[in-house]
Amino acid sequence: MRSNTLNIGFGNVALSHTILPLLPLIQHLSSAWVQEARDQNKLIDATNGQKSRSVIRADSDHIILSAIQSETLAERWENAEN
Repeated sequence: MRSNTLNIGFGNVALSHTILPLLPLIQHLSSAWVQEARDQNKLIDATNGQKSRSVIRADSDHIILSAIQSETLAERWENAEN
């Protein structure tokens, strides 16, 4: 299987096949995911110090914070899967 990567900003990439489908996130739900991931050392901050604009959940239960808008990531993810 060929691994496609998803550019999540600032030179960071994620393997597109490990990302769960991107859905609109409810703020309190994503905050809970981030806190749980932080507590379990499964939080990856790919914002490079910028404001978090999207939360990505991987199939390994890791949570990735990105400074890229979720709409932009969704478009990139769809293109990476094709």
